[in-house]
Amino acid sequence: MGADTVVFDLEDGVTPNAKDEARTIVRETLRSIDPDCEICLRVNAAADVAREDLDGVLGPDACPDSVMLPKADSGAAVETLATQLDELDVDLPILALVESAAGVLHAEGIAAVESTDALLFGAEDLAGDIGALRTDEGTEVLASRSQVVLAASAAGIDVIDTHYPDYEDLEGLREDAEFALQLGYDGKMALHPAQVDVINEAFTPTRNRIEWAQRILDSVAERPEQAVFVLDGEMIDAPQIRQAERIRDRAQAGDAWDET
Repeated sequence: MGADTVVFDLEDGVTPNAKDEARTIVRETLRSIDPDCEICLRVNAAADVAREDLDGVLGPDACPDSVMLPKADSGAAVETLATQLDELDVDLPILALVESAAGVLHAEGIAAVESTDALLFGAEDLAGDIGALRTDEGTEVLASRSQVVLAASAAGIDVIDTHYPDYEDLEGLREDAEFALQLGYDGKMALHPAQVDVINEAFTPTRNRIEWAQRILDSVAERPEQAVFVLDGEMIDAPQIRQAERIRDRAQAGDAWDET
């Protein structure tokens, strides 16, 4: 299983004098490929440059599956991008990358915008914005990392964790991805293709967790009138059922759920 989404970057990965060339390359690539994953276009944060990105890339035969807004610092910023897409008669979900102090403080409003399909957390830019020193433990961004989860959960949208910078440290990546799962994240950005398998494994539930969820959901189907019941000596009610449903959804995404 490969990446769910591949991002074509027109922002920090492209110098200002190469933006036009990059737009042309992305447009021609979108016209020529038939990918087995979703394609996301990351535009620039400044609204005027983002519009130039959209004008230079989008067309009837060149359209990604979503647009990423970096440095999203308010709901208004997302609404501006949504308006630009609407003016081009393009209906695309927006992935809002929260990676600044303002973005974290306004994460709830960003998530509440109708066009926002998911929140993404960017630890590196956030650390630079607030003057934090990055550590292996990540305690300097932990509060913000959790705040983004809360905002996305309150809005009922997905939330994707920051990338792990050291792409050669796969064990460190595994630990970081598992911690992100514990925090409530639905997935994690990858910086390098070598990271994809480790991330997918971390976010695919184990067989024991899948079997636990299956037993709960089977019991719910058998006794729909019971809000609370006992299963394997465990009291089961709404919180456990919601957790079982999340495990099912993640297992299905990783082709690990047995429908029989």
